[in-house]
Amino acid sequence: MTSHSIVDSRRLGRWALNGAAGAVLGFVLLPLFFVTWLAFFRQEIPSFPPDGYSLRWFASIWNNPKFFDGFLLSLQVAVTAMVVGLVIGVPAALCIARFRFVGREALNSLLLLPLVVPGIVLGTSIYVFHVEVTIWTELPILGSIAGLVAGHILIVIPWCVRLVTASLAGFDRSIEEAAQNLGATPVRTFFRVTLPTIRPGIVAAALFGFVVSFGNLEMTLFLVGAGRTTLPIAILQYLEWKIDPTIAAVSVLQIGLIAGAMIVTDRFVKLSRVV
Repeated sequence: MTSHSIVDSRRLGRWALNGAAGAVLGFVLLPLFFVTWLAFFRQEIPSFPPDGYSLRWFASIWNNPKFFDGFLLSLQVAVTAMVVGLVIGVPAALCIARFRFVGREALNSLLLLPLVVPGIVLGTSIYVFHVEVTIWTELPILGSIAGLVAGHILIVIPWCVRLVTASLAGFDRSIEEAAQNLGATPVRTFFRVTLPTIRPGIVAAALFGFVVSFGNLEMTLFLVGAGRTTLPIAILQYLEWKIDPTIAAVSVLQIGLIAGAMIVTDRFVKLSRVV
C-alpha cells in the first residue's frame, strides 16, 4: 500500500468520524429545534406546514399565574438545593478522595445511591418518611417547602460528590504541600490552592445540580404541598386539558434560562474545562 493511499484512507476515516459525530449531534439537537419552531406557530392546533408565525404563546404564559408561580418556586427550590448540595457534597468528596477509613466505599455508594433509584420510588419513599415523621413529631413536614427542598438536596448531592471527586482524582497534592511549606495554613491552602484548582468540577456540579432540581417531576409530585406547584408540574397539569404551543413557549424559556446560566458561568470558568 502506497503512502498516498494511506493518507486517503486516513482522510476518509476522519471524514466518516466527523460525519457520524455530526449526525449524532444533529439527532440530539433536533427535538430542541422542533420545540423552538413550534413555539412560534400561529395556529392553536399544531400542524405542518404552519399557517404563520406569532409571539402570542409567549404572551399567554404571563396570563397563566400557575406558570409564573411554578417558575418562581422551581427557581427558589433549585437554587437552595444547589447551594446546600455544594456545602454538603464538596466536603464529602474531599473526605472520600483524600482519606482511607473503614466504610469509605459504603459511604461513597450511599451518597451516589439517589442516582440509581427511580424518581417515583424515591418520591414514594420520602413521602412515606415525611408521613411517619409528621405523625411521630407532629411537625408540619408533610407538604412543606422545607420537605420539598430536602428532597431536592438529596438528588443534588450525588452530582456534587461525583463531579468534585472526579476533579480531585487528577489533583497533584504536591502543590498543597509546597504551599504549606511556604507557611500557608491548611485553611488558607484550601481556599487559595485547592479550591481554585477544583473550581471547574464545582461549577459543573452546580450546573448539573440546578438543572436536575429545576426540571424534576417524578419526586416533586409526591412532595409538593397543596396550593403549591413547580414549573414541571404546572406544565403537566396544563397538558391534561389543553395542547397548544404554550408548552413549547415555556420550554423555550427554560432552554434560554439554562443557556444563560451557561454563558454566565463561562465568564468565570471556561466551559471547555467543565465539560
